[in-house]
Amino acid sequence: MSTVRYGLIGAGMMGQEHIRNIALLDGAEVVALSDPDEGMRATSTDLAGGSVKTFNNHGELLSADLCDAYMIAAPNDLHHSLLHDVMAAGKPILCEKPLCTTVEHCRNIEARSANAAPIWVAMEYRYMPPVQRLLEEVAKGTAGTPKMIAMREHRFPFLEKVGDWNRFNARTGGTLVEKCCHFWDLMRLALNSDPVRVFASAGVDANHLDERYDGATPDIFDNAFVIVDFANGTRGMLDLCMFAEGSHWQEVISITGPKARVDACIPGPARFSPDGWERTSRLVISDRETKAVSDMPVEVDHTILSAGDHHGSTFFQHQRFVEMVRTGSTQPEVSVEDGLWSVIVGEAAERSARTGQSIDLTAV
Repeated sequence: MSTVRYGLIGAGMMGQEHIRNIALLDGAEVVALSDPDEGMRATSTDLAGGSVKTFNNHGELLSADLCDAYMIAAPNDLHHSLLHDVMAAGKPILCEKPLCTTVEHCRNIEARSANAAPIWVAMEYRYMPPVQRLLEEVAKGTAGTPKMIAMREHRFPFLEKVGDWNRFNARTGGTLVEKCCHFWDLMRLALNSDPVRVFASAGVDANHLDERYDGATPDIFDNAFVIVDFANGTRGMLDLCMFAEGSHWQEVISITGPKARVDACIPGPARFSPDGWERTSRLVISDRETKAVSDMPVEVDHTILSAGDHHGSTFFQHQRFVEMVRTGSTQPEVSVEDGLWSVIVGEAAERSARTGQSIDLTAV
């Protein structure tokens, strides 16, 4: 096909980031979008161009049959029902993370997806250029066989969204599912093993405490430490703080083996930096034997960076997704199984943090 025609379901903040990035691709366009919120529809229609068809709900969009592929960017708790409906259309799907808010719902989608068109779970962090460089170094043996992965994300609080749906565990799956599914996915990918045990400590200590929604106070965690053990004897750790805006690096991801440590140092979006300037990400390699340190910039085109808040990853992810659609491949790079595993770990971390117990995943 000469142009891949997207249908966008969910035209809020993240949906608009997808529109901006799809617009940068050769041979792809958003031709239809749906959202129940009139304001989001209007803003997204302006971004996508006047020829885009707009619908109040996804059922009308699907019935119009205008698209080659669908992008689901609606709130997390809608993913399960939306996937059921969109799968029936028989077209490739790119579904925002998390796949669903519960393991039960993810397993239901996994069971139904066996004979369906491909479903690609939008784990954007895999496609950040500094993370891609990190994974390349690990793959070529720079660190030796990886033994540990440590991730630190110190960032801004959850942003305001329509109805502030992202303030409650019931709609998001909880912070350790909603936000951190990216990290569990990266751990599993980099260490090439499935998780077997999770232990977490987390709290609600600074963010949204003065907010009320129908009398309810937000209950999402805003900081956590999480340890994950893997079947091959490796281990991972996450240090999350969501009241640390202005940190020099938003994420630092470190993979360590017997030969070296490799760090990807990633800035946050320029609009959240203290002075509004665009910082360049770095790849740092610390050699164990020679004690030499290599510190290299990872450049990303400014136009791509400015199209979203995820350091260019949304653009590069769509490049790969469009290639899959255009070639007719049935093998997404981020599978339903990958999406399921990220929710398994996130759900276990939420439970561990609330009970104080480590969670055994071998029977999950």
